[in-house]
Amino acid sequence: MNIVLLNPEIPYNTGNIGRTSVLTNTKLHLIKPLGFSLDEKQLRRAGLDYWHLVDLVIWESYEEFVEANAGARIFYATTKTTQKYSDIEFKENDFIMFGPESRGIPEDILNANKESCITIPMIDMGRSLNLSNSAAIILYEALRQTDFNFKK
Repeated sequence: MNIVLLNPEIPYNTGNIGRTSVLTNTKLHLIKPLGFSLDEKQLRRAGLDYWHLVDLVIWESYEEFVEANAGARIFYATTKTTQKYSDIEFKENDFIMFGPESRGIPEDILNANKESCITIPMIDMGRSLNLSNSAAIILYEALRQTDFNFKK
């Protein structure tokens, strides 16, 4: 599996997702610009002693990421759709993309990929779930569907 963070802003979230990625043998893709330095103490603290083990790919832009992964199945996590993540039949090499914490994936990207947009159901009281929680929820559903085939 692949987790993709488009312009992540909060190092703690990225660190937590990095830790989850290590323990599930999931590749983590970060698309610039990042809202923090990869050398930040908060990032390393949230990732604990796992951060150096993260299978990490850094992309200069969304366009570079898409071009390099042409033909890949990419799912876009957003609150702006009704298609539930649990209704998707995930495959082992799928990509699950999450947008920046303060604004989510840009509308133009969502509109160009409507059939691949997925959401986590929740009540209308809040704007969205925490990024690292959302990544774990969807990733573990994808892993469940693929029989937790994350052995190295």
